[in-house]
Amino acid sequence: MGGDFADWIGRTREGQDLVTPRLMAEFRATFTPHLAPVPAGVAWPALHWCLAPDTPAIDALGPDGHAAKGEFLPPVPLPRRMWAGGEVVTLAPLREGDAVTRVETVRDVAFKEGRSGRLCFVTVDHVVSGPRGPAIRERQDIVYREAAGAPTGAGAEPERGDAADYAQCCTLPATPTLLFRYSAMTFNGHRFHYDHPYATQVEGYADLVVHGPIQATLLMNLATAMLGRVPARFRHRGVSPMTANQDFCVCGRLTPDGWEGVTLDADDRVCMRASAGA
Repeated sequence: MGGDFADWIGRTREGQDLVTPRLMAEFRATFTPHLAPVPAGVAWPALHWCLAPDTPAIDALGPDGHAAKGEFLPPVPLPRRMWAGGEVVTLAPLREGDAVTRVETVRDVAFKEGRSGRLCFVTVDHVVSGPRGPAIRERQDIVYREAAGAPTGAGAEPERGDAADYAQCCTLPATPTLLFRYSAMTFNGHRFHYDHPYATQVEGYADLVVHGPIQATLLMNLATAMLGRVPARFRHRGVSPMTANQDFCVCGRLTPDGWEGVTLDADDRVCMRASAGA
């Protein structure tokens, strides 16, 4: 079935943006005091996810609020989209005032059968370049799932974690305001981040869904603070959806290979795992 989308492999698109003082101020206001210390004028780790977002016309959106499938991303016949994870390779810092270019390329489209039903993974490569050359190379993994209520196999038990196992943890509230601010910075129209009836009645979640990149941003900044440098490689993987209106923990510890961390919801479910190294 994945072969139906072979023509999408290698498709590219390009966008341009600026690291503006306004974006720097919005990012700082949204994530302070959980940002890693950086030199004046240098962009914080993970700010690149706010740059050169897709900007589809309002009449070119799908029912979930994302750009309708079939333009850049393939028309996968599964309705529920999630950020599954990826890897960020940092080559050089971005700075306030930089003009940047983002080039995206579809690398792979793969269908799988999971315990929760049919899945489709779309892998997209990104290269973010500034005036001094390539700054970030990234792999993003997007997963599409069946509709809420579709017949599935038995779901796996949620993975649990313990903040006491980690050297550093911070707790913060997953408020609708946090989700709104991040959606605004990234021009993310996915309705399950702000439309409660849609999130609960259509997509079947218990509440609004916290962005995967919010969690990854906090984890990458914690890794940077604990390592004393921006990690050359940062990997992150969504484990379980995190929902809003609860306090959650962002935890990390140093390891022989670098660093590892998790986000935990109020019930100690592991929502994201991450690792970082040289």
